[in-house]
Amino acid sequence: MSDAYGRPRGDGRTGSPTDRLAEGVADVVREEVRAVRGQLTDAARPAGLGVVLLAAAGGCLVLGAGAASTTVLRMLESFLPRRLAAAGLTAGYLATAVVLGRVGLAQLRAAGGSSARLADEVRDVVSATAGRVVPAGTDAARDELGR
Repeated sequence: MSDAYGRPRGDGRTGSPTDRLAEGVADVVREEVRAVRGQLTDAARPAGLGVVLLAAAGGCLVLGAGAASTTVLRMLESFLPRRLAAAGLTAGYLATAVVLGRVGLAQLRAAGGSSARLADEVRDVVSATAGRVVPAGTDAARDELGR
């Protein structure tokens, strides 16, 4: 076989020097992509296991928090009526959530930039949701107490 100029190619294929260069570059790029893919796969395996372990730890944390909550509720029920104990624990959780949420939003606002915008959006969404939930909860509590 020969190239565009009639000269034989070393690999038995014909083509111009430009074609051979393009093929060579493409081969090198393919080899490099394979190498990078292998490196990423090797790096992702331990990271994937780490993510699974963190998710399992999060699940155990939720179960532990639930067990602790049940324990606190049972302790409160030992000297308070059952409904009052549940209401008190719920109010405590909600108050803690409000305090932690406000501190978190203040930190986001202090960070400035897109974090501050995110804090403002979260505040607006929470305010709108609370504006709908609180009246519904109040009505439900009044109905329950009215029975």
